[in-house]
Amino acid sequence: MYDVVIVGAGPVGLFLAAELAPADCSVLVLERDPEPSSPWKTLPLGLRGLNSGSVETFHRRGLLPALLNASGVDPARVGPDPEAPGSPAPRSLSHFAGIPLDAADVAPSALAFRLAGPAMEPFMTSLDAVCSVLEERAAGLGVRIERGAGLEALTQDGEGVVARAGGADHRGRWLVGCDGGRSTVRTLAGFDFTGTPPLFTGYVAQVALEDPGTLGFGFRQTPTGMYLRTPFEGHVGMMDFDGGAFDRSLPLTREHLQTVLRRVSGTEVTLTEVHRASSFTDRAMQATTYRRGRVLLAGDAAHIHSPLGGQGLNLGIGDAVNLGWKLAATVRGTAPEGLLDTYAAERHPVGAAVLDWSRAQVAAMSPGPNAPALRGLLTDLLGTREGATHVFRHTSGLSHRYDLGGEHPLVGRTAPDFRLTDGTRLGDLLHGGQGIALDFTPGRPLHDAAAPFKGPVHYVPGAVEDTLGLGALLVRPDGVVAWADGDSPDPAAFRRSATRWFGRPAASA
Repeated sequence: MYDVVIVGAGPVGLFLAAELAPADCSVLVLERDPEPSSPWKTLPLGLRGLNSGSVETFHRRGLLPALLNASGVDPARVGPDPEAPGSPAPRSLSHFAGIPLDAADVAPSALAFRLAGPAMEPFMTSLDAVCSVLEERAAGLGVRIERGAGLEALTQDGEGVVARAGGADHRGRWLVGCDGGRSTVRTLAGFDFTGTPPLFTGYVAQVALEDPGTLGFGFRQTPTGMYLRTPFEGHVGMMDFDGGAFDRSLPLTREHLQTVLRRVSGTEVTLTEVHRASSFTDRAMQATTYRRGRVLLAGDAAHIHSPLGGQGLNLGIGDAVNLGWKLAATVRGTAPEGLLDTYAAERHPVGAAVLDWSRAQVAAMSPGPNAPALRGLLTDLLGTREGATHVFRHTSGLSHRYDLGGEHPLVGRTAPDFRLTDGTRLGDLLHGGQGIALDFTPGRPLHDAAAPFKGPVHYVPGAVEDTLGLGALLVRPDGVVAWADGDSPDPAAFRRSATRWFGRPAASA
């Protein structure tokens, strides 16, 4: 029996596997596709964006250099701005509903707990690059990955789960569905999946154009829809506001794609060849809970929405890093009561917010007689400091705040990348997946309080270059601040927080 069976070897499943294995969990990953790579994962069709929060997550696991290399991205591109050393301000923002945004408009108030470091900026990558880096890490940790093993049946009892895949039964104490928007795990385990119907059918395609100059680059809204043309040759996207009426069982012929592209672009563009194409909708759905017994969901298996703004991959990576350490502690029997339940309690609201963000973008892109006026208003608003700051807070992945209690405004947020005077960063300390107790205060008031938690919590005393007004803090393995205090940290408050997240230490059990 495996400790955890993961269904789906995409980015979320592989990241979760790489979180569990270092904690001495035996992990099996079942994947339907027989091969790890495909044209849908490589550029241009596999193009994806990682926001700052996800870049920071890869940094905290020591995976960022490998991912940058696999993505062909210069490390200087995501590090501090050489023209503004020490500045935490973003150098680039993406868009909202196709409306470009200026990072220079982000207000300093959005950066109150951000420090300059090696994981500052979002960047574009591919599914193939992300999966190859994560699969190498997982395999190196002893994770078994079985391909060509689509899930056929699933049963569970009080002791574990049996997954039938590839003609064989695989038993695990826990099972996590990371098998995408059409999740078989979600269906077989009986999760409720609710939300809103689609307004458009979207298409992504790699084509040959007879007259490439007919189409402009970037997002282009027209009276009948919207299209996107990227710098990759023949790479186009379309949004046809047909209520999601296209039947996905039908073939995507050249004639159909040309008809749609002509309609939404308002041109007589001609497609001479279609190399690959797929369709999608903006249906926004979410599982009402992320756990049923010993079965959990993460990534698109738990929530689906339109790809506008590129939030899907980032949301799934956030699920995996939140769930991994909690499930590992549960497997080991060291988790405090209710720890695993905090996964859904924390991540479900984040997922719901991303779905609403997606719905808002679709509404702003919808054609009609009033659309130009609405987009003009949004363009004006998003060109202001308040508008750009609002978008940064929602899309950067740095401003989510879990409701963990505690008075300090940093509690529940991602921790700043503190740099100790010896050059070590908090991100470096998190590579092993432990909690971190940082103690900046002379006299080391947390020394005795942290000692009983040695193992799940790594105690790190020492000065840092910028304390941000803090004297000490406790950081969970997922990089979230569990407790923070000022110049005179309270050891008793630290112990209460450490016990809440890591259980009673053995010496006082």
